[in-house]
Amino acid sequence: MNYETLHIEKRGSADWVTFNRPDRLNTLNHRMIDELLHYFGELTMDHATRVVVLRGAGRAYCAGLDLDNNSGSEKAYELDGNGPAEMLRLQRRISEIVMRMRRCPQPIVSLVHGPACGGGFAFALASDIRIAGESARMNAAFIRLGLSACDIGVSYFLPRMVGVSVASELMMTGRFIHADRALRIGLVSEVVPDAHLEQAGSAYVDDLLATAPLGLRLTKECLNHSVNASSLEAAVAMEDRNQVLCLHTQDFKEGVAAFMEKRPPRYANT
Repeated sequence: MNYETLHIEKRGSADWVTFNRPDRLNTLNHRMIDELLHYFGELTMDHATRVVVLRGAGRAYCAGLDLDNNSGSEKAYELDGNGPAEMLRLQRRISEIVMRMRRCPQPIVSLVHGPACGGGFAFALASDIRIAGESARMNAAFIRLGLSACDIGVSYFLPRMVGVSVASELMMTGRFIHADRALRIGLVSEVVPDAHLEQAGSAYVDDLLATAPLGLRLTKECLNHSVNASSLEAAVAMEDRNQVLCLHTQDFKEGVAAFMEKRPPRYANT
């Protein structure tokens, strides 16, 4: 696919993916939805790409759906004139994006600045690591549009991250949560000046790429399962399985050798 609304820069084993509709605050239209579905769908079997950084061009991360049909040549995401069956199909196209984000084996680092509203909030929550710029402000915008705030995985991710009480507050009121409070409640890993977001993201990428490729993929997979594990035994069973797989790789032998020799490991993904 020739991406028009996404800018993808490959930096070694990391993809830097930028929402690229800055004149519309990177809001979602049909084209961007198609491109996000394609990009995250292709990642599932892409072992050359090991890390994804997700960010927005201009003044925003992603301000949700583009509902302005007068916004120019780019077609907005119209909600009128469709029956329930068609609207369910359209809704599931968007929610499938976060499913693919969680399904892909690559950790996703979101660099959030400016508005991250509605669908943009959901994309940030569906990422593995969130770094906020000082300008970041996030909200479950759906509730302010006459809809439910339970949308695009927000009702799944948010209470698991911040607890039911804070999630209820944010989802039932549509209030914005700004960078400083997001850090206090553990919604983001750190807050940096907007101008330092790329530098901060690069540091995370370096640390992630310093791990063994299989170990990193299995860590994301196991975390996904453990969040929903029915018991401690179920989580430990997945952990045991992953450790046995990793123990039989050359990368494990290299990791031990590098530790003993006090040098950086040279993983070969074998």
